[in-house]
Amino acid sequence: MAKETNKIKYPKLTVLIFTIIVAVIIFYEGKNYDPFHDFIVSLGYIGTFIGGFFYAYGFTSAPATAVLLVLSKEQILVLATLVGGLGAVISDYLIFRFVRHSFMDEIDNIKNEKMIKTIIENGKRLFGKKSNYVIPVIAGFLIASPLPTEIGVSLLASSKNINTQKFLIIAFILHSLGIFAILSIGNFI
Repeated sequence: MAKETNKIKYPKLTVLIFTIIVAVIIFYEGKNYDPFHDFIVSLGYIGTFIGGFFYAYGFTSAPATAVLLVLSKEQILVLATLVGGLGAVISDYLIFRFVRHSFMDEIDNIKNEKMIKTIIENGKRLFGKKSNYVIPVIAGFLIASPLPTEIGVSLLASSKNINTQKFLIIAFILHSLGIFAILSIGNFI
């Protein structure tokens, strides 16, 4: 008989839940525990840049959002938005380059799979002429939100219509909008 091991059944979801708990601790301790709050605030715009950088990754977006919320009252909103957006776009660029250079052969191959062809055909029937815009809109939503940006970046990286310069502009604008919303919320909390 095989010996049963004590493995976590859903390790990725467990890590994600853990990062959300860390984010809540950062946010509340950042507000209520002066030394911790002072440390985060002392990071200044470098902290905003780092928060933006980690905002782009699924497992670190919750703690990064908490750091941005803590810093929001201490910084100029527009400048913090631009600095955080820059951090996020650099992070996205790393993902974009990795997907473009490491996964394109598999992405090209997967497009020939029966299930993917069926999804594409059904999408074209459902959305008609607008079907070419569905994936970029979904990707844009994922990039702007604190949801897993990696998926949105991968969707854009797999498109041959998006060059690096277009991607950087789109990612910067979308992340800046998302970070602006977070910083604005942080000013009211």
